[in-house]
Amino acid sequence: MSAAFSEDCRQLVELQRGVLARWQASAADWTTIRSHLRSDRWRPLYRGVYATFTGDPPREAALWAAVLRAGPEAVLSHQTAAELDGLTRERSAVIHVMVPVSKHVDPIPGLRVHRSSRLAQARHSSRTPPRTRIEETALDLTQAARTFDAAFGWLCQACGSRLTTPDRLLAAINLRPKVRWRDSLQSALSDISDGTHSALEVRYVRDVERPHGLPRARRQARITRGAGRIYLDNLLERYRTCIELDGQAAHPVAERWRDIQRDNASAADGIITLRYGWADVTRWPCRTADQIATVVRLRGWTGAPTPCSERCPLGRA
Repeated sequence: MSAAFSEDCRQLVELQRGVLARWQASAADWTTIRSHLRSDRWRPLYRGVYATFTGDPPREAALWAAVLRAGPEAVLSHQTAAELDGLTRERSAVIHVMVPVSKHVDPIPGLRVHRSSRLAQARHSSRTPPRTRIEETALDLTQAARTFDAAFGWLCQACGSRLTTPDRLLAAINLRPKVRWRDSLQSALSDISDGTHSALEVRYVRDVERPHGLPRARRQARITRGAGRIYLDNLLERYRTCIELDGQAAHPVAERWRDIQRDNASAADGIITLRYGWADVTRWPCRTADQIATVVRLRGWTGAPTPCSERCPLGRA
């Protein structure tokens, strides 16, 4: 950059990955910026937002440009904030930004603008580019989800990735005046706190184990074998039975072989492993509960499964 720039401007450009907004520049800096634009050393990325380089901007520079275009109080949010914090590996087709509810922003190609009445609370205090806090990001995504299962998935991903905790998410929910599926999300966070690590594991507890009166399993049970440790999804220690849940239709060969080795090692310890997928838990929960009940009764359980509803086949003669 030219020596004519102020030190504040230099620092901003360095922090913002080579991007600067018109509203950030002093009158003296703006004179130099116009000179660079006329000579094609700089180029506009949005109206009033400029790159101090030529060529396509790297991803982080593009995100800086988007949030600067939305204004001084704007932050990145939803899928874009999730991308930055590792909540998702996918890049959304558009960049999501959030502005105060009182601010009007004209439509901007490539940006999706969200408005919030509590942006000051949602904004992360120090991370750059400016973004929502991870708890707010996860909850925003639950509210944008098309289904309850998809909303579950965001909570599980946030906690399972150790980006936040169920307690912090519960506190964030309580600060929001309106939350779709509030009671169910709070219940799901309670189950996650109890050890469930995925949406499928939550559904297993809610749709199979609990409503059918099955013995309560220990979640993510740690087992020591030799010098190593493994974790079992749902372990009924008293009945030497493990319930493993697999939400993927197919596994890479290496992962399938790992599962087989783990099941064989459990069998050598006297533990039988039952494996269920998404359809077993969500479409046929009663049938799955009946099978689990049959197995654990053969292994010493003296109880009996209970029907979850009037139409449930369990308990019928």
